[in-house]
Order: sequence, then structure tokens, then C-alpha cells
Amino acid sequence: PIPLASLPPRGCAAMSTRLTGFTGHPKGEKRTGIAVGMDKGRELTKRELPVKPSYRKGKLNKRVAFVREIIREVAGYSPYEKRTMELLKVGKEKRALKVLKNKLGTHKRAKAKREEMATALRNQRMK
Repeated sequence: PIPLASLPPRGCAAMSTRLTGFTGHPKGEKRTGIAVGMDKGRELTKRELPVKPSYRKGKLNKRVAFVREIIREVAGYSPYEKRTMELLKVGKEKRALKVLKNKLGTHKRAKAKREEMATALRNQRMK
């Protein structure tokens, strides 16, 4: 018998081709020139495009990080952040997430903020 650890997970292609989309179907590196099928479409040569400045959007700058750190030092935490930290101290992570989601609007932002608050708590304990 073959050891299970050496087998690829179920539904996963054993080939090492690129995966695009969310279906997990393997796609070839180039098109076939046929109008149907997984790799349908005209055969084209891929162009090497220059890196656009917009690709840097959202990347944290050293100066911006420093300014935010100073502001956090001076202004401290807002009431909802303090409440979240209290909830995290007593181990109510789900409640903290609910409070943050209500305040910030989206689940993704709430998760990020909860992680930020947890990190702040850990840093406080270290001092």
C-alpha cells in the first residue's frame, strides 16, 4: 500500500501547473488556439509589463508608521478599543469581534483590529 502522506489531497491535481480562479482546475501555461476548453483562446506572447506605482498602494511607509506610533502614544486608545482590550483580557474573543464588527462595519476590518488589539495587549504585558 501507498502511504497516505505521499498522496496529494483529494480533488487536487497532481501536476504542478498554475491554478487560476477559485475552482482549482489546472490551466496550461499557454493557450491552444481553439475556441473551447480549459485553455481556449488565441495564442499570444506574454508581454513583460513595467511595475506600476499603483502596485505599492497600501504598503506601509517607515515615516507613516513612525507618525502613527507617535499619535498612538499621545492620544492613546479610543473607548471602543479599550472595551475590546478588556474583552480580550477576560477571554471573550468572539464578543470582541462582534463589538468591533458593529463599530467598524466589516468582518475583515474587525478581525484586523482584534489582532492589533491583541498585539497591543501582548506588548503591554512584556513591558
